[in-house]
Amino acid sequence: MQNNTLKDKVFLTQTDTTIGFVSQNADKLTAIKQRPPHKHYIKAVNSLKTLKTFTRVPHQHKNRVRRSSKTTFILPNSYSYRVIKNTHHLLLLNRLQWAYTTSANLTTQAYDENFAKVNADVIIEPINENRDASSIFKLGKRSLKRIR
Repeated sequence: MQNNTLKDKVFLTQTDTTIGFVSQNADKLTAIKQRPPHKHYIKAVNSLKTLKTFTRVPHQHKNRVRRSSKTTFILPNSYSYRVIKNTHHLLLLNRLQWAYTTSANLTTQAYDENFAKVNADVIIEPINENRDASSIFKLGKRSLKRIR
């Protein structure tokens, strides 16, 4: 498949933290999840180099971002990013470089396998049980605040 066709697809896959939808099309994810359109998605990136194309990590937090796994960071630009290190999840992200990621359920609802499979364009196996959600930290130029 060419990259252009991948950009509009919604993938159902085991992410590094949970079973989730992964796509570069935020509008499609918003429609599937029936979520308010003003809310931002976590942007999963395949490397620190890709992260640098979107934002600048405050100097004081560079090592923290580089060394962390299963951790989402809200950066000073108010967007959330997670650098993926999980090899299964990286198989997809290395093709896309980045993608919006969200849990595979309706907003405020529990995971429903049937709902997830019906709304995905592509299902990437294996899909295992739900794992713990990622930790979330809000980074300021000098501050660090744990959100989850």
